[in-house]
Parts: sequence; structure tokens; C-alpha cells
Amino acid sequence: MAGWVHMRVSLIKGGMAKYGIRNPIFKPSPITPNYNDYLIFEGISVDEAGQQHYLDVHVAYRQACLNAIEYMTRFGYSRAQAYSILGTAPVQGHISGVVDVPNACATLWLPTQIFDFDIRPSAQGPVKHITGDVDLPISQDV
Repeated sequence: MAGWVHMRVSLIKGGMAKYGIRNPIFKPSPITPNYNDYLIFEGISVDEAGQQHYLDVHVAYRQACLNAIEYMTRFGYSRAQAYSILGTAPVQGHISGVVDVPNACATLWLPTQIFDFDIRPSAQGPVKHITGDVDLPISQDV
């Protein structure tokens, strides 16, 4: 996709110490995506092999992402394409719970309005919309 980035940086001498922080602070653009319908994928701190990772939110978020990727493959996307969508779409990641010992819970919010077809679950099951033709060739997973 074509695009551009307009960046402005303000350096504050000794700012990290003044504000008591260790990492930079960012202010987002005043133009924000406005979505109001999401599918929310959940993950807990149990990996693909079934091993429990005590309160590990990294594992929980990875599981939420893997659930979203697997879900999108049911509509015809390859895993590589689904991964690319998650990396470029305005998804929201949330740490949803770290109090349910031994599981941490994380969620990935995927806006449904970014798709040209309905990806919400239904009783009939997923309908394959991506066929891999010239409009959207299927990327091969390696």
C-alpha cells in the first residue's frame, strides 16, 4: 500500500528522569480509526503443546493471535495472509486477566468492518470468500 509518515519529535532534556519513566511516550495521530464492531479472540497461558506457563501474558497473547489466524483461514486466507492482516489492521491487544492462577488471559480485538464480507460466526459456519484468484492470490505458508 502507498502511504507516508509525518513525524514530529520533541526531545526534553532529562525528560526520562523528570517524568520518572524508562521508555518513550508517544502521542497518536488525531485521526484515529473508528470501529465499533469487533471479534474478540482469547488466549490463555497454555501453549500449543498443552504446557502451562504460569501467568505468562506473552504466551496468552500468542494464543489469542493464533486463534485469530486459524479462524481467518476458514474464510480462505492463508496463515501468512492472516498474520499480515493482524500486523497491519488496527487490532487491539488487551491483557485481560492475570489473577486467574495459573492462567493469564489476553485478548485480541479484530474489527469486523475492515473486511468486505461478514466474518462473524454463524450457525451455518464459515463461508470461504478468499479463493486465491487474481484479486487476492493465496500466499503460500512455509
